[in-house]
Amino acid sequence: MVLWIFFPISLSLVSFIGTWAVYGFAYSNNHVCSLSDWGHKNNSKGNYSTECCHVPTISTSGSREPENSLFSATINAGAFLFLLFSLFHHGHVMEKHSCHSLLSKSAMVFGVVASLGAFIAGNCNPIQLPLLHYLGAAISFLCICFYTVLLTALTGKCVLTGYERILYPLRIVSAVIQTIVTICYTILFTQEDYFYIHLSAIFEWMLSVNLELFEFSYVVEFCFFSSFMISNLLNKREEEKPLIMC
Repeated sequence: MVLWIFFPISLSLVSFIGTWAVYGFAYSNNHVCSLSDWGHKNNSKGNYSTECCHVPTISTSGSREPENSLFSATINAGAFLFLLFSLFHHGHVMEKHSCHSLLSKSAMVFGVVASLGAFIAGNCNPIQLPLLHYLGAAISFLCICFYTVLLTALTGKCVLTGYERILYPLRIVSAVIQTIVTICYTILFTQEDYFYIHLSAIFEWMLSVNLELFEFSYVVEFCFFSSFMISNLLNKREEEKPLIMC
């Protein structure tokens, strides 16, 4: 059904519009520094007065009022949609190529855990509950990295749309970017110098945009989805089918 394409579109747009709207509100209230300002003199650490701003990470942008409510709502909506995305995609693979059930299930597990990590990060304010927030964010970023790699592998193995010759190389590039930027972000985030922390914030926004584009590419797969795939998740079915089905 063509109507299924609104699902990946909604997932991408909710994340994109929501996070950048949060950043816009935070910047207008002088709660975060500008992404383009690499030597902001008003930057301060551990000081939450109104006279200073902070490194413009996604989390920091949503840590203070009034933008924290929009931040939580965006992350919660995105996490829920991402959870359904992971489940539905697994159901579709099981319907068309159940011989790749192990790879698909592995991807689904990483997707589910990533959504749970995002949910924790979105509901634990980095000011009041920094440990839980950053733990959830770390789990989410790490699992998303593995998820993009596994879904890219599935694109190369499963013919779901007939457009895999175009989608596969694009998703390889996206998965490589997600992996490399995740590593760079993790290393730079632990630094104390403002320049490197600011650079890590740029990488965090790159991860977010890259994931949203990756998700958006699944509009093609969702064009071929049917409601019957949901029954694959609810009913017990044989995991192995003849290899001719692949």
